Amino acid sequence: MIAGVLALGSFACEKRPVGPAGPVKAPAAGKGAGAGRVRVDLYVMSMGPYGVQAENAFAPVIEKLGPALDLRVEFIASEEGGKLVSLHDEPEVKGDIAQLCAAKIAPDRSYRMILCQNQTPREIPDNWERCAKEVGIDIEAMRRCYTTAEGQDLLRVSAKRAAAAKAEGSPTIHIAGKSYEGRRRASDFLRAICAEYQSSKPAACAELKAPAPVTVTILSDARCKPCAQIEKIVPQLKGVFPGLKHTMLDYGTAEGKKLYAATGVKHLPAVFFDTSLDGDPDGMKEVQQFLRPAGTYRQLLIGAKFDPTGEICDNGKDDNGDGKVDCADPQCKQTLLCRPETKKRLDVFVMSQCPYGVRALDAMKEVLRNFAGQDVGFGVHYIATATPTGFRSLHGQPEVDENIRGVCAMKHYGARLKYLEYIWCRNPSIADADWKPCARNGIDPKVIEACATGPEGRRLLQENIKLAEALGVEASPSWLANNQFPFSGIDAETIKKSLCQHNPGLKGCDKTLSGPPAEGPGAGGGGSCGN
Repeated sequence: MIAGVLALGSFACEKRPVGPAGPVKAPAAGKGAGAGRVRVDLYVMSMGPYGVQAENAFAPVIEKLGPALDLRVEFIASEEGGKLVSLHDEPEVKGDIAQLCAAKIAPDRSYRMILCQNQTPREIPDNWERCAKEVGIDIEAMRRCYTTAEGQDLLRVSAKRAAAAKAEGSPTIHIAGKSYEGRRRASDFLRAICAEYQSSKPAACAELKAPAPVTVTILSDARCKPCAQIEKIVPQLKGVFPGLKHTMLDYGTAEGKKLYAATGVKHLPAVFFDTSLDGDPDGMKEVQQFLRPAGTYRQLLIGAKFDPTGEICDNGKDDNGDGKVDCADPQCKQTLLCRPETKKRLDVFVMSQCPYGVRALDAMKEVLRNFAGQDVGFGVHYIATATPTGFRSLHGQPEVDENIRGVCAMKHYGARLKYLEYIWCRNPSIADADWKPCARNGIDPKVIEACATGPEGRRLLQENIKLAEALGVEASPSWLANNQFPFSGIDAETIKKSLCQHNPGLKGCDKTLSGPPAEGPGAGGGGSCGN
């Protein structure tokens, strides 16, 4: 969750076309760095909007640093069955190849061709010829490379370099061999690169202004084991605020308790900015949507879960003073640590309009059929957040409405899991507002509508989402076997194996069920909506 918050700010798309004019040059991939140069590895997908953004932002950096910069552009792709593939399909593969061919044929002009193509990224790869002409690259040499195995081989080699660097997202940026997680503006790239020169720095580095100082206070609790991860947010914050100064406080200290009370927060860890944040308006813009007032501070919302005033369920102490310790305390009842095991039980946590959740629910048709007569229990729980005015869900109000119809179906047609007929009918067109044709075969649409549009539906959803909230479940789908053991999966075979692992001797475990889908959401067995 912590990483996701800052990623949202850093990855906001801002289209800034950069023209091909001017002496922008970059060395071809694979050329060695000379003495006194700083190496930058930029791993991208040629059609990825954030990669395009980063490439454009590097253009003025190349201009300012010139030969003191060793910039290498590599491409993120893979090979399946002898065929090169990329996230944005065949056009992106061809776009990667065109840009690699340009780097081989005319390394002093290839970056200018990339910038030209980036002006119309939706036209990649077809705009390579126009852009190659515009910057003076030999078209016939380009065509020989682009249309033959030569270009394919260049991409295979580049993709291997990207894989070795564990570059999966576009862009992935390494400066002097270290991962760069900062803002993607020319001035930020320049500052990070200038910090790596070991001897004399280029003149452009002397022109940089010192970053604005920004003070952050992080309040955590030593009793909370997951809270120790909060320290990982510091380098992320420094990527957004180069002048960051941070202080760590523990709730167990008098100063920590005083800050906790003054800010009115409930859950830890908490990240607080003081008024120095106003001195870095660009950084503040990056995190603005994740800030809320907290006394005289502004708190960065990171999805914290730990209540320092509540019962800690595994320390043998009565933390909240109610006379009950650990699992005997009602606050611990729904935690994984304190949940009693229920044999032959499956529970799934989904967002009703999440395509991965849809796949998982559909897979249960085969799973339940396989274990027919074995008294396997099954429950569906939705992932959403209650608000003062209703509910919030990842896919908006239509998903909330479908969640409510789902819990209404569970309430009124729960016997023998009859409600699953409604869910399975809805799944192929889950975003379609016309749900009534799926209220059939004994499921009355009037009953569902009366429940969903009245207070009953809202009350049922409020109760239904409590388990996901108590367990901290955020990804759809997530599973619980035997009321205790979490696992993930979207296909019948994975679900079956996880159930059988915790229920040895269950009849039906020797059968092989359907594996992950070959294409679409969940192809390969992975994927989820949410965190």
